[in-house]
This record gives sequence, C-alpha cells and structure tokens, in this order.
Amino acid sequence: MSDAIKHECGIAHIRLLKPLDFYKKKYGTAFYGINKMYLIMEKQHNRGQDGAGFASIKLDMKPGERYISRVRSIEQQPIQDIFAQINTRINDVLAENPDVADDVAAQKKMVPYLGEVLLGHVRYGTFGKNSVESVHPFLRQNNWMHRNLILAGNFNMTNVKSLFKNLVEIGQHPKEYTDTITIMEKIGHFLDDTVSKLYKKLKKEGYTKMECSPLIAERLNLKKILTKAAKNWDGGYAMAGLLGHGDSFVLRDPSGIRPAYYYMDDEVVVVASERPVIQTAFDVDFDDVHELPPGCAIITKKSGETSIDQILKPLERMACSFERIYFSRGSDAEIYQERKLLGKLIVPEVLKYIDHDIKNTVFSYIPNTAETSFFGMIENVEEHLNKKKTEQILKGTRTLSADKVTQILSEHTRIEKIAIKDVKLRTFIAEDSSRDDLVAHVYDVTYGVIKPEDNLVIIDDSIVRGTTLKKSILKMMDRLSPKRIVVVSSAPQIRYPDCYGIDMANLEGLVAFKAALSLLNDTNNYQIVQDIYLRCKAQVNLPDVEVKNFVKEIYAPFNPQQISDKIAELLSDETINAEVKIIFQPIENLHIACPKNLGDWYFTGNYPTPGGNRVVNRAFINFYEGNNERAY
Repeated sequence: MSDAIKHECGIAHIRLLKPLDFYKKKYGTAFYGINKMYLIMEKQHNRGQDGAGFASIKLDMKPGERYISRVRSIEQQPIQDIFAQINTRINDVLAENPDVADDVAAQKKMVPYLGEVLLGHVRYGTFGKNSVESVHPFLRQNNWMHRNLILAGNFNMTNVKSLFKNLVEIGQHPKEYTDTITIMEKIGHFLDDTVSKLYKKLKKEGYTKMECSPLIAERLNLKKILTKAAKNWDGGYAMAGLLGHGDSFVLRDPSGIRPAYYYMDDEVVVVASERPVIQTAFDVDFDDVHELPPGCAIITKKSGETSIDQILKPLERMACSFERIYFSRGSDAEIYQERKLLGKLIVPEVLKYIDHDIKNTVFSYIPNTAETSFFGMIENVEEHLNKKKTEQILKGTRTLSADKVTQILSEHTRIEKIAIKDVKLRTFIAEDSSRDDLVAHVYDVTYGVIKPEDNLVIIDDSIVRGTTLKKSILKMMDRLSPKRIVVVSSAPQIRYPDCYGIDMANLEGLVAFKAALSLLNDTNNYQIVQDIYLRCKAQVNLPDVEVKNFVKEIYAPFNPQQISDKIAELLSDETINAEVKIIFQPIENLHIACPKNLGDWYFTGNYPTPGGNRVVNRAFINFYEGNNERAY
C-alpha cells in the first residue's frame, strides 16, 4: 500500500498443557513457551510496530510468590526490546543462582516470565496516545488470584460511550475512557460478581476460606462471564484474556470481522491473528490450524481442559477483506492465491486502457506488498498473449515464414522493477516548507527501461488517500517519459471510514470522497452535502439500530468510472506530461477472489454492525463542521 495506514493489532496466546520439566526433557529448555511466543510475535510484526507487550502466569504458586509478570515497550523495535528485557532478567537470575540451571521447579519459582500461560501483543496505535501505558496487555490487579485479569486484543468498539456510561451507572470509576479499559472493566465486573457468589456458596457448603480458593478456580464459568460482559458490544474484535489462577480465553466477534486462528494438541494450545505464524512456529500443516468461529471463544481452564464455546449468536459473516488484500502476511496458502486472483481479475480492464498493446507496455508494482497481485496480473497477461500468438500462427499456417513465426513467438510481457522505496526517508522529519520535496523522493525509479511510446502499468494493493501517489509516485514515474501511466488498485475504491481496527476514522482524507465532492461541484449538485449533513444530525439521538448510512448518497449520482477518472484528475497536475489513468477493482471481483471475507464496508458503506452507521454519519458531521476528531 503506497499510502501508509496503521491498522489492527496482533494477538498471540500460548497455553502449555504439560509441566515445565516436560518441555525441558523433550525440547532441551524450560523456556520453550517463551521462545515460541517470541517467534509468533516476530512473525506478526507486520501487524504492529508502535508497541509490543508480553505477560505470563505461573500456575500453582504459593501465597507470597510472584505469579504474574508483564513487560511492554514502545521502543523502535518493541518486540526485540521486550524479549531483550526478558532475557536479561532470566540471565541475571541464573547467573546469581547457578545451582538452579537444571532445576526446573526452582527456575519457575525464581525466574520471572517463566510460566505456563502466556499472552503477547503487537500494536498499531489507532485509539489513544502512543505511550507505554496504551500498550497491551492491560492488567486489572486484585489480591484475590481469580480476580486478576490480563487483557489484550485486536479490536475497536463503536459504542464505547454507552458501555462506559453503563460502568459508571453501576458504580465503577474507570481510570481511562478507552475501549480497552472499558471492555476490561466490563469483564472484570462480572468476574468479581461471579467470584463473590461462588465464595459465598462455598462457605455455605462448609468449606474454609483457604479451601474455597481452588474450588473457585474449578467452578468458575468463563463462558457465562463472557456472555454477560459481551452482550451489548458493538465492534470488531479478537481479544485474549488470562485470569490470575490460570484460566484463559480468546473471544471473536459474532460477525467474524477480526481474525483468530488456533491449534492444539496434548502439549499446547496456541491462538494467533494469522494462520501461517502458527504453522511456522510449531511446524504444523495448514489443515491443523483452525479458524475460531465467529461469536465463539476458545477457553482453557486451569486444569488444561479446552473447549470452543459459543458466547454470542453468530451474525452474517463479514470477515474483513482488507486482511486478505493487504494486512495479513501473504504466506498464508489461501491468501496467496486470493491476492493472485485479484491481480488476474483486473487484467481485462488493464488491457482495455492500454489498447491491448502489450508490446509497448511495461508492467510493474509498487513495492512490496502488491507483488503477489502483480504475479497474478502477469500470469493473466501471459495467457492473453499466448492466446494471441496461437491465433496468429493458426490463421497464417500456410503463409507464415519461419522468421515471421519467430517474430510472433518473441513477443513477451515486459516486466521491470520500476519503483524502489527508500525507507530511510520515511522517518525523516522536517518543517512543512520542505516536507513535500522529501515526500516526492520516498520512491526511487529505474531509468532506461521506458520508451516514449510505452505505457507504464503499476499495480498497488489499494489507494486510500492518494497522497504518496500525487506527491511522489506519479511525479517519479513521469520522469521516465512514458506515453501513459496506468495505476491499478487491486482493491475497490475506499469510500468510507473503518471503525473496527483500521486507522481510517475520517472521511475527508479519502481520495474517493474528495473525488465525489468535486464531481458534485462540477455538476452543480453540491447542495446535497448540506442535505446529508442535516439528515445525519437528525439521527444523532436515535438508537444505533435505527441509524442509516446517508453518506452513500454522496456517491449515488456517479458510476465508479466517473469517480475513478476524477481521482486520476485530482492526483495528477499540469506538471505531469503523461496521460494518467487509474483503475480500481470492481466489488464483484473482490468477492470472487475473497469469498470467505465479504466484509467490504469501507468500499460499499454496508457496515456489519449498527454502530458502523453511526460512525460514518459522525465522520460526515465532523467533516461538514470542520471538527478534526475521530468519529468513534
């Protein structure tokens, strides 16, 4: 994606089902779980570079012995930083106590982070400040072991305001107004209530106070707690939680918006945001890793008993299609093929724009995440070219000379590495007056491969704001003096904000929205903007289920081609000599390529939860009133 956007986070949960000395004997180290957690978090580094956190719980520790450890970082390489801290702590303890090198029980007692229940998180900051206090996992502490709650998640809630209000109404005083704190306190409220009721019941049964503790752990029903807590949540989420005594869970939203995958055997239960990281870290096959069903939680009791429990009634599946287009690693077997198909499906439109002149066209991609779609595009262009060659040869079988056949067969698809990102420039900060010039040089180009009669086709994952295209890529491509520049987006036009994890909270930053406004102005229909604003304002106090997405009417007067042409006009200027065309993937093709991930609200405005409509209307109100604030 040429426009950098921050997006949803990554979770990793490991529950070791055997005693630590089992892993010492089988794998040569009691730190097996920590090592695997490091692998999973690094393999999900693509999901978060603003911060990382790790927490662990040791089972069956005696009173007075530390059983919860947590470390978080917002350093430039946060994953490496937290594990460097963990490694230093471990080595310090072992250096001070060399006699425990082979004593796993002593290591567990003395070495921090060495536990059986592990939780990791990588974060992109989309809500709240990017400080270490905002980094997951979050910890809700209590002297009662069962009431300690550690929470980390990949989520945004659209109805934080009402959830926060509910907490206040029941007498709580949350320390922050964020969705993470609100959700943690919501779960914590029902956890506290359940533990109190179990304690009273056990006392009535004649158990002593000390006898109650292990029995509470045994009888505590996480399924019921999560069902009560999640009843009114509106958002996309995959969240993981650990309880102080050792129970753990990962819960996925009922629309399946945010991803979660799990693997379990007799040694381990592992959950992560992406399938291939589990495959790689634990060397297991594709079919061994399963998708957590929407509305369900994978719950592991302190005893190690694991179950998949339905917490909320599943809704229509609306898994995020951006996961397949861009966010998840392309090494997933299904995602790889889907991205190739996205490239293949757009080829007929590309050929139309270059007048089927493959001979005088250079194909490339904007590094590096669009590479897989590029492969798919080239495969289809090659198929088209081979068909053309076959027809030419068959048509002239009796008249073609050997030289002519050779000439026909020599035509090939011209593939070049045109754009090369200079990563160093992206982190350089300068005053506003010189920033545009620096942005224009974020990409280097390859000279000497384009002729004046050539078309230059560049494929990208998606076009969000178009800033990098306008200020850098198109200008750099134009220096090569092609006849025509065709920018291809393997995703459809992004028209609406996201509110379930991706950092697209505002409308006015989206180039498709700017294009629609410009078209309204060109056609003397701009008064629609005020009409939509008034209709959005009239819905402010309505219940979420009654709110409609009136922002769709901004785009209604125009077809996708008109908006694409206007985007091309907005992103190019009088300094660009080449003809500029921009092609977007049709929605229909997206659904063909990604049939399991039909969540397309940022393209269509069809939000999977009622809160989504409220968010898009609030984003429009903010735009109209000039409020530079988030819509949720």
